Order: sequence, then structure tokens, then C-alpha cells
Amino acid sequence: MSYLLQLYETYQANLDQVGKFFKKNNDQTYTLLPISHTTQTAHIEVLVSEVGDFLTAKILGKDVTVIPCTEDSASRSGSKIAPYPLHDKLSYVAGDFTHFGGSKGEKPFAHYLEQLKQWATSIHADEKVKSIYQYVRKRTLIADLIKEDILPVGENNKLIEKWDKTRGDKPQIFQTITESIDGAFIRFRVYSSLKKIPKVWEDQKMYTSFIRFYHKQLHGDDYCYVTGKIRASTYRHANKIRHAGDKAKLISSNDNSGFTFRGRFNTADQAANISYDVSQKAHNALKWLIQKQAKIIDNRVFLVWGNHVESVPDPMADTLSALNIGFETELKKQTYTYEHYAKQVANAIDGRKSDLSADPNVNIIVLDSATSGRLAVLYYRQLQSDDYLDQLKSWHTTCVWLHPFQGRYFFGAPSTQNIALAAYGSQVNEKVIKGLMERLLPCIIDGRAIPNDIIRNVFHRASNPVAFKEEGEWEKTLSVACALIHKQQGGVGVELDLTNEDRSYLFGRLLAVADVLERRAMDKMEKRATNAIRYMNAFHRHPERTWGMIQAALQPYQVRLGAGATDLNKLIDQIGAKIKVEDFNNKPLSGKYLHGLYSQRYELYQKKESKKEISNHES
Repeated sequence: MSYLLQLYETYQANLDQVGKFFKKNNDQTYTLLPISHTTQTAHIEVLVSEVGDFLTAKILGKDVTVIPCTEDSASRSGSKIAPYPLHDKLSYVAGDFTHFGGSKGEKPFAHYLEQLKQWATSIHADEKVKSIYQYVRKRTLIADLIKEDILPVGENNKLIEKWDKTRGDKPQIFQTITESIDGAFIRFRVYSSLKKIPKVWEDQKMYTSFIRFYHKQLHGDDYCYVTGKIRASTYRHANKIRHAGDKAKLISSNDNSGFTFRGRFNTADQAANISYDVSQKAHNALKWLIQKQAKIIDNRVFLVWGNHVESVPDPMADTLSALNIGFETELKKQTYTYEHYAKQVANAIDGRKSDLSADPNVNIIVLDSATSGRLAVLYYRQLQSDDYLDQLKSWHTTCVWLHPFQGRYFFGAPSTQNIALAAYGSQVNEKVIKGLMERLLPCIIDGRAIPNDIIRNVFHRASNPVAFKEEGEWEKTLSVACALIHKQQGGVGVELDLTNEDRSYLFGRLLAVADVLERRAMDKMEKRATNAIRYMNAFHRHPERTWGMIQAALQPYQVRLGAGATDLNKLIDQIGAKIKVEDFNNKPLSGKYLHGLYSQRYELYQKKESKKEISNHES
């Protein structure tokens, strides 16, 4: 229940955001829903006057609309008759639906009209509710929509339920809805030429009107397991948590055949009793947070939030995104020895501690559904904000390397998604990616060791560069592999360590020099892999034997470069001389050979760039 309490407190801390609409980068709108409200995709908008006369109607582009709802309507399914209080499907809101061939009968409309009448005639009714009620009770909606060419009719002036290709071009309404015509969802709007009237689904007064009306009908006070207070309880809880079409619920007890409680309880409320108010606020807060800031992969939700603070560093992001630091600077020598970088991380974390000072807790939750009706909490952790930031600091100062990024480099930790792509490739199924990201969360939040199979996968892929088709993909995988191995083994920095006499590190340096030497001798337009890269997979398994093949293949390029290869030839001799005779064998190399490869290559390329800059400056 702790995550529900945190969500409830988040709602209470953000009451000023209720009903305010915001747009995401993809132009999708979202809001913190008022209680007793949900969202629904509307297909048709009907405009009525203040006195309840039909004005016009239009087809919508599947607009997500905030609508009032009761407990019954929010959880209706199948043949159950449970109308929404104001906006609903044609079969509910059209009094003349049966007259035009509707097969649902009169009951849905009768229930809808009676419920709307109770609201419209109550002391809490807003004027717009009264206007809509006056129109609906005339029972002319279908006829009005036919006159507006919104709904097509066939023989005997009956509605066409589904469009057949033999009829010709499909009308606009059938391009919008995916089911039969009775599933078209109607939303109402009140219009006046004399004054501006707010949209019904965005009006705070309308929200308050229905909340006050509906709360008078709530009964069954009981002990709330979340807050510990006696309040009106509910056993029907919200769906549409991840998106408007999501039917999965976090809390459900609609299976009375003996499987839900498994003999432990007689009734659902004995297992978990939650008040209506708390359930609504907790679920609405969760929906809002997911729409606003969650990472969703294959319907799995990764969410981090604070109750009072809008922005919390994402544990799954790379250093550049999470802390806005890490780009390579002129102080690269200090950066590679971690002194400058560690100070940057410490300063960034201290700044976040100041931002989070008003919020003692940080929450991390992972949600997913195995079936269409049930949503599970796969992972939940609540940490004090200082502890959370300390764990981030540890991650971003230990799982680090130099990563290519849009033509530049940043120094820091890779994102969990990039680790997943490095482990399994860019074409991997999203189910695999989301599973790996979930497994990495405890490594970041709880300081656990990175699973060996993940490191092994990244290591083997980084050791097989010829398998990569996209340009730059191997470089990214190599940098991620170095970061993970650095996290696992430690002791090796990005800066070339000339004192390191580890066997694997030295063999990696040899491979790097061979790669750079052959690359220098190749034509600038030639894009093929060097022999060092082609044999890399065999090299880390059988270094002595493979190095002989690589060095033999280098001879033509050494001849071609002539004196231009002198510095690299000397470097090969210097590195080779450091490898002990007993270590020059075919024993497989450890992950540190990738460190040696990366650091030596980068050092050589940096020297080349520096010479270019000096030459350009002198000329």
C-alpha cells in the first residue's frame, strides 16, 4: 500500500494542477484528472445552445476527452448497462437510436437519461448540464446527425452499422471509428453567440459540479488501508492507467469463482479495503505522472517521481541527460583521471539535493501487464532523496567511459537502454530491452553488481565488430562494454595507462596500434574493416596465434607507409616487449583488452588531430 499512499500524497501536493492541460513534445495533451473523472476517445462533437437546441456537429480526430464517470461506468464491460453521466456512446445518448435501427434497445438511453436528470435537477447542477439535458431529452440526436451528414443511412432510412467496401468510398465517420456505428462516442459542448462558454470537458466548474453531486451518493464507510481513516470505500478501481485504451487494473476483485482469494478471505474488502477518494486520487496521480514523465517500452512503465518536486534525475538516463554534464572539455587529462569529472558529478548531485530538499522521498516504480486486464507492480522502491542521489553519484562515477554522441564525446555512464542495445543489438525485440532495463534498476538504486550475463553479452558483441552493419554502432557498443567492465573490475581509466602491464590490457593496445597503422595506409575513401578489426573476435580468444596472423598481414601496409610507419612500429615493439614471455600465449583475454584497445586508439587519434591543429596554425 505504500506506493498508493505516495501517489495519494502526490495528488494532494499538486491540487493546483488538477484540470490544467499541458502538451507534450508529440502534441499529446495530458492533465491531472479530477476525481470522479476519466478519459475517453471522442469521435463526434455535438454543439447545443443554452436553451437545449441543436446547432451543429463535427467529426473529431479521436480526441481524448475528460469525462465524468461513476464507479459502475468506469468499470463497465460487455453487456452491462452503466452509462457515463454526460458524454457517452450513441447507444446511450441517442433517444432515437432504436428508431433508426439501433440494436441495443431502449434501456441504455433510459438509464442514461435518468442519471443525467438527477444531476441536472440537483442543487449542484451547472447551467451547461441543464442545457445538455434539455437537448438530450428531445430524442433527436440521430436525426440531427443524419441531417449534418455525420451518420450515413441505408435502406428504409436505417443507420449503416458497418461499412462494406462494395458501397464505395468510406464516409469520414467510418475512417474514425474501428467498430460498428453504435460505438461512436459523443461529447457535448454548449455554445452561445453572446458570451464565451468554456468547453465542457475543460471547465473547472463542471468538474466541481459533478464531484459534489456524485459524492452525495457514495455510501459504505469503512477503514481505508492506505490512510487509516474511515471513509466511503470502493471495490471498483480505475483502469486506463497507461493510456486511454488501457483496460488493465492495478487492483481488481471481479473474479468470484474462487481463484482471486484462494480461500484466504470471504470477501474482497478483507484482502484490501481502499476508500473511494484515495483510490481516485492515487490512480489519477499515477496516470498524470506516466503521461508527463514516464519511460514506456513495450507497455512496460518505468517511472521515477517525488511527491512535491516536479523534476527528479532519471536513474536510467546517461550522465549527459540525467545530470547535464560530461561533454569532453579542454581539461580532458584531468577528466580521464576522474578528478575533474568526479567534481562535476558531486556539484551536480549537490545541486539536486538542494532542489529536492522540500521532498524527503523519491519513488521508483515499474509496471507491466501479463494479460489485458491485470497490471502488476514489478519493482517499487521508496528512498530518502539523499540516499537516492548518493546511489546515482556512485553509479555515475563508477560505470563510466568516453562515449560517442552526435559527432562529439561525453564522459559518464551510459543509459540503461543503450546498455540493452549494446547487449542484444538494435534489432532486438522490445520485450528483451525492457526486461534488461528492469534488471539493471537494482544495480543503480541498490548498488548491486551488474549481472554477468549482461556484461558477457556486451563483451562478446564488442569483440565482433564485423557483425555491425550501421556506422558508429560498434563504437557505441565498445564504449558501453568498457564502462561495464570498468564498473565490474575498476582500476582502469580512459586515459592511456603506460604503466599498466596487465596482459589483456597490453594485447588490446597491440590490436589498437595495428588497426591505426593499417587505417593510415588505406585510401581515405576506403571504408572496409582493417585486419585487426576483422580478426578481433578470434584475437580475444586466441591472442598469440591471431596476433601472428595480424602482424603478418601488416607488412604490406608498413612497406606502403615507409618512414610514416616508424612511430607505430616502435610502439608495437615497446608494447610487445612489456608482455612477459609466459603471458604470450593463447589464454583468452579478459575485458581489460577492450580498455587497452579503446584508450590506445583514442590516444593515437588525438595525437593525429593535435598535429593537424598545429600544422593549420603554423600555416
